[in-house]
Amino acid sequence: MGETEIINATRQWVEDVVVGYNLCPFAKRELVRNRVRFVVTDAQTEDELLQALHSELQRLDDEQEIETTLLVHPGVLQDFGAYNEFLDAADGLLAYLEMEGIYQIASFHPNYRFEGTEPDAAENYTNRSPFPMLHLLREASLEAAIDSYPDVNGIPQRNIELMEKLGAGKMRSILEACVDASSPEQTGE
Repeated sequence: MGETEIINATRQWVEDVVVGYNLCPFAKRELVRNRVRFVVTDAQTEDELLQALHSELQRLDDEQEIETTLLVHPGVLQDFGAYNEFLDAADGLLAYLEMEGIYQIASFHPNYRFEGTEPDAAENYTNRSPFPMLHLLREASLEAAIDSYPDVNGIPQRNIELMEKLGAGKMRSILEACVDASSPEQTGE
């Protein structure tokens, strides 16, 4: 699968799952305004991914018209355990660059698993994505959105309840459909 197909699958997931099921009530506005940057890195190692992350953080600093970035990394950290451990290095990079409090990194992975949950638990789909990715967020924008949203603390529980209602099988099918719809056979490329 090439870069275009990966971006298309990721965008489809954002539209169908994140926005479609209102998992993040702040996502639609930025997607409609075309202020979400979708980027695929060809990183094959964790060091290369840290370099790509550094570049994307610099881009956010330089280009204020980008609100948020989804840094998709299909070539590295396919194993969720390794991915989860890598998040400490990503946060360490934020600290090293003195960008803590300016940006934060949210995590999404095809095999995402909350601590204490079974691997096939439906609630894990709140953070399951077609490919491993790091979501770079501007903290000031996030805080402003949170301040204007009623009952922001209830979002995680509502999302878990929705995933449990829909079921792991349905969510797995939706995730697979995002990838399948972006395959060259489906797009006519």
